[in-house]
Amino acid sequence: MSATKASSRPLPRPNGASAPAPQNGTHKTFLQKLGPGLITGASDDDPSGIATYSQTGAQFGYGMSWVMLFSYPLMIVIQEICARIGRVTGVGIAANMRRHYPRSLLFGIVSLLCLANVFNLGADLGAMGAAGQLLLGGSLLPYIVGFAALSLVLQIYIRYTTYVKYLKWLTFALFAYVLTAFVAHVDWAMALRSTFLPSMSFNTKYFTTLTAVLGTTISPYLFFWQASEEAEDVRNAPEDHALKKAPWQAEEQFARIRVDTYAGMGLSNAVALFIILTTAATLHAAGITDVETSAQAAKALEPLAGRFAFELFAVGIIGTGLLAVPVLAGSAAYGVAETFRWRASLEARPKKAKQFYGVLAVATLIGLSLNFIGLNPIRALFWSAVINGVVSVPLMIITMRMAANRKVMGEFTLPPYLRVMGWIATAVMAAASVGLFSTFGK
Repeated sequence: MSATKASSRPLPRPNGASAPAPQNGTHKTFLQKLGPGLITGASDDDPSGIATYSQTGAQFGYGMSWVMLFSYPLMIVIQEICARIGRVTGVGIAANMRRHYPRSLLFGIVSLLCLANVFNLGADLGAMGAAGQLLLGGSLLPYIVGFAALSLVLQIYIRYTTYVKYLKWLTFALFAYVLTAFVAHVDWAMALRSTFLPSMSFNTKYFTTLTAVLGTTISPYLFFWQASEEAEDVRNAPEDHALKKAPWQAEEQFARIRVDTYAGMGLSNAVALFIILTTAATLHAAGITDVETSAQAAKALEPLAGRFAFELFAVGIIGTGLLAVPVLAGSAAYGVAETFRWRASLEARPKKAKQFYGVLAVATLIGLSLNFIGLNPIRALFWSAVINGVVSVPLMIITMRMAANRKVMGEFTLPPYLRVMGWIATAVMAAASVGLFSTFGK
C-alpha cells in the first residue's frame, strides 16, 4: 500500500440510500469473526513467552497464576484500541504517528521496536530448533535455519489472504498446553484459589518475575501487528473501507473487533495460565525452580509427567514459534515501511513491495544470526524485555492520545469505558517498567 494520506471524504452509502446500509458482516459465524485479534493473542504465547511462564510456575508454583486473570482486561483494552485505530484510519500505528507526531519520536519508537523484535526472533528460532532437536535428534543449527527459511518462504510467497488462514490453524498448537496440564495432575483446588485470590511476596525476585510476565504478555509488537492487520483487511476486502470513509460499517466492525479481541486475548492468557499450572505441578513440586528456556522446561517434564506431556510441550513450542515469528518480523516490516511511506502489505507480490519484504527478511536473518554468534538465549530475552519495557509505556501513551484525537479518528474517538481502562492499563505498565528498572543489578 502506498502510505500517502487517504482522503477523509466519506464514501456515499451503497446505492445512495438514506436508510442505514446493510452491515456486510452481519451473518458471519463466530469463527469467521476471528482474525487479527486471534492471531495476535496466540502469537503472544511464543517460545519466549513459554519460557517466561515456565520459569514463573517453576519458581513460584501456583502463586502467580492470578497475574494472567489480572492482565486479561489490560490486554483486551489496549489491543482493541489498536485494532480500532487500524480499522478507522485504514493504516497502521506507524503511519498514523508519521502523520500526527514528530518524526524523531516515530524513528525512536520504530527503531526500538525492531531491536526488541530481532532479539525476540533470535530467541524464538533458537527455542524452536531446540524443541525440534529434542523430538527428532540431530544437530541444533539445521533446525534453526530450517524454521527460519520455512517462515520466510511462507510470508514472502503466499499471499496474506491465504497465509492468514494457515496462521489461524496454527493457533490450535496452543491447545497442547491445555492437554499437558491435565496430564500433569494439577492440584485444581489450589490452582483456582491462587488464580482468584491473589497473594503477593514483596521481594526482588517476585517483583522481577511479575514485571517480566506483564512485559511478555503486553508487548509493543502486538500493538503494531493488530492495527496493521486490521488495515490489511480493509485493503483486501472489496466491501470494507476505513471507517472514517464508511461510517455506516462502524457498528458491525467494532462488534467484530470486540469478539475477535476478547477471544484472542482470552486464548492467550488461558494458555499462559495452563503453562504456569503445568510447571507448578511438575517442576516446582519436584524442586526444579530454575528454568531458562522453553525447551529445558519440556525436557524436565518427561521424567515427571511422562513422554506424552514432554512431546506435547515440545510440539507446542514449534507450533507457537511458527505463528509468532511471522508476527514479530511482520510487525517490524509494517512499522518501518509505514515510517518511510513504502508499500506495506503481505498481500502484495514481492516485486511490488520490495522494501517491505526486505525489512521482513532482514529482521528474520538478523534474528537467525544471533544463534550463530553464541548469544545466550536468556540474555536475548532479557534485552528484549528491557527494550519492550522502554517502548511499551510511551507507545501506549501515544496510542491513547491518538485514539482520542478527532484529527486521527474522526467521529470514532474512544468511548469512555475504553478511555478509562486504556489509561489504567498504561499506568500498570508504567509501574511494571519502573519496577523492572528498579531491580537492575539486584
